[in-house]
Amino acid sequence: MKKHNAIKAVLITLLLFMVLTWIFPAAYFSGEYAEQGRVQMGLFDLFNYPLTSISYFGYIVLFIVLVGGFYGILYKIPAYRSFLDKIVSKVSGKEKLVLAIMMILFAVLTSICGLQIGLAIFIPFVVSLILLMGYDKVVAALTVVGSIGVGLAGTTYAYSNIASLLSALSLDFDFEIGMRFVILVLGLIILMFNVFMYIKKDKTKKGDKLEKKSIKKIEVEEEVIEVPKKDEKKGETSKAAKTSNNKKSTKKKGKSSKNNNKAALKDEDIIVVKESVGTDEMEGYVPTIVNSKHKIWPFVIGFSLLFILLVLAFIPWGEYGFGVKVFTELTENTQKFELFGFPIFAKLLGTFNAFGEWSITDMFLPLGLLVLIFALIYKVKINDIFDGFVKGAKKALAPAAIALFVYTILVLVTYHPFQLVIYKAILGLSKGFNIATTSLVAILASLFNSDPSYVFQSVLPYYVSKVTNSDNYTIVGIMFQSLYGLTMLVAPSSLVLMGVLSYLKVNYKDWLKNAWKFLLEFLVVLLILFIILAVI
Repeated sequence: MKKHNAIKAVLITLLLFMVLTWIFPAAYFSGEYAEQGRVQMGLFDLFNYPLTSISYFGYIVLFIVLVGGFYGILYKIPAYRSFLDKIVSKVSGKEKLVLAIMMILFAVLTSICGLQIGLAIFIPFVVSLILLMGYDKVVAALTVVGSIGVGLAGTTYAYSNIASLLSALSLDFDFEIGMRFVILVLGLIILMFNVFMYIKKDKTKKGDKLEKKSIKKIEVEEEVIEVPKKDEKKGETSKAAKTSNNKKSTKKKGKSSKNNNKAALKDEDIIVVKESVGTDEMEGYVPTIVNSKHKIWPFVIGFSLLFILLVLAFIPWGEYGFGVKVFTELTENTQKFELFGFPIFAKLLGTFNAFGEWSITDMFLPLGLLVLIFALIYKVKINDIFDGFVKGAKKALAPAAIALFVYTILVLVTYHPFQLVIYKAILGLSKGFNIATTSLVAILASLFNSDPSYVFQSVLPYYVSKVTNSDNYTIVGIMFQSLYGLTMLVAPSSLVLMGVLSYLKVNYKDWLKNAWKFLLEFLVVLLILFIILAVI
């Protein structure tokens, strides 16, 4: 069960929340606060709610499986490994700069486009590059999860992530936009600092281990090749006998020395590989190495177009965003276009959304077309396509299961609304706006609900009824948004965190051990910013 540690952590959280339905009464807010008594969750519900979560969020589970299948097919194409190797060779000596660029891209795309789930399309690709650059899985997890969490905390224009917050607090789309960018930038700086410090510390630790092992090998080697000194007191042995014995001894020792030197070199090579992200670390995340040359331009063009499409499709261009209407008008004209009186694009493409209104289900078709184009260019056999898809989909089953259980938790807390009772008790500790109680409620709401829309809906309507001074609502909005992002970096109910840990087979405890300084530093910075906003 060690390799499924993330799934175990999510299931324990699910069971814990189930117990809470027996402890706290249920309550809801609809104009006024009303308790329903205890609405306990039963054992049959434990098996029924996953089915309910599939009916509402099954498309996310399917998306994760399809991404796994996409990369499974790519692993059948030797040129994909050549593509990865080419990138790594080009950035040799600039690995930290590349890591920084990855973090910035993931954070900005999450902040502006709300792509915390959609970025799963590129996570296996990025992980492969990080491992090939010589870093370990913890660096990969910190880079991917950390940057997405920072992007959520510093959400700027991702309307889909903050729509409920804006509605509940009656805020404009660009409220406190300057401070939101400040949070994004400061979060990235703190993340980069901690990632680079981890790399430095890990490199020093591995260097010490290698040095100790090398010293041990030298001692063993010297002991093996040492030739006994001549005993001067007992020199009665004949010269011939001595020569014969010395030859035999030297021959025997030399053979032993030769074999031991080989073994030492072999062991040393193995140690270097393991200590520098070797085959054990990269197995399943990096395609098999290839010796022959392959054309990589299709991958360069294909991945570039996929990235551009993802960005254009998810930036909020329209009414609930930047107010740009060109993509909406272009889509409408495309659907209306007729060839000899026949609406060819409307019939051929079916119903499709304008850029700015896409969801991850709209990415199914581009992913499928792209992988088929790769297969045609590189002449991949049909059997290999199916075999690759199945193998890739199997690898994605654990993260897909994480998604299923995370949304089962969301169904649980929605059907058994015990959380509002807790929020009422905490907010009752102070009158009006209070940074401490508001922060605690925001963190708990994020822990219980995981999805941003449900986080804000679960508490903000009640919160507004208790904190009636609307002058505080901008800071409340900043607090709920940023603390949600922070909580998603540590909560066992976080889809991004637990899904990535499951994919990388990184232990949840190891994540906490390596990420706690970053989390604490980010929290302190956020609290300082909250105080500054409250004062001014």
